[in-house]
Amino acid sequence: MSLGEFTYADVGATREPGFCPPGFHRMDVRTRIGEGHEIFRRAAEAVCTWEMHRAMGVGIDASAGRAAPDVTVTVTLAGLVKAPCRIVWTVDEPRRAGWAYGTLPGHPECGEESFVVNRTGDGTVWLTVSAFSRAARWYAKAGGPATRGLQHAYARRCGKVLRALCGRDPEG
Repeated sequence: MSLGEFTYADVGATREPGFCPPGFHRMDVRTRIGEGHEIFRRAAEAVCTWEMHRAMGVGIDASAGRAAPDVTVTVTLAGLVKAPCRIVWTVDEPRRAGWAYGTLPGHPECGEESFVVNRTGDGTVWLTVSAFSRAARWYAKAGGPATRGLQHAYARRCGKVLRALCGRDPEG
């Protein structure tokens, strides 16, 4: 398997709400960011330019400054764990923006994760982090349910960090 090949078959499937291939675990975490067009615009920009991820304290080494199909990105966690991925889809609409990446060889997990900001009809802005994944490396497998717990905690923290980046109370 070359670095260019995904480590799972259902590439792009995070576009389908609720989809989870057999043998994978599904995750959906939705966080209210604020209200209005300006909050949506700011949140979308922070998600699509890696700003939210960098503000989380993770290392980001991306082949482009903005998420786009086929852009490669290596996320470094705790300065030690490298997680290579490739963007599989993006969305850039008046009320919805974001992207998903899929895992490449060397990633501790196998699967796909999306980060999408949307503005509902009443103007509320939400971040939804969705994923389907399973452990790929020995240390992720050894972590068992704790590994999934860390993934959920990361997704919840994404929402808090994005809310703060948009000038909103991170706890509100």
